[in-house]
Amino acid sequence: EADPAVCSRSRRAQLRLCLERLKGLVPLGAAAGRHTTLSLLTRARLHIQKLEDLERRALHQIEQLQREQRHLQRQLEKLGMERVRIDSIGSSLSSERSDSDRGESPRWGTAGGRSS
Repeated sequence: EADPAVCSRSRRAQLRLCLERLKGLVPLGAAAGRHTTLSLLTRARLHIQKLEDLERRALHQIEQLQREQRHLQRQLEKLGMERVRIDSIGSSLSSERSDSDRGESPRWGTAGGRSS
């Protein structure tokens, strides 16, 4: 079995290593000198809460932008359909004009193209 004193020293060394890593991850501010374990853990907790809040805001903004994108996409599709309709009206007017340009009687004129 392992010596309890060795295990205890190993755990303390591991804890010191983790605390040093945590110091590198947590913004410590102006008083970046010597921190107690409690103050470091408190700052880490506050930093995590701040990051979670930023993440929530970012997700909310993403959802809002996705809704806006869907709305704009629907408007674009609507405009596209409207343009197709306008183009088809324009092309049918254009073909009616070209019929009359060729001397053919217009569809809405008098019967047989003769006047009374």
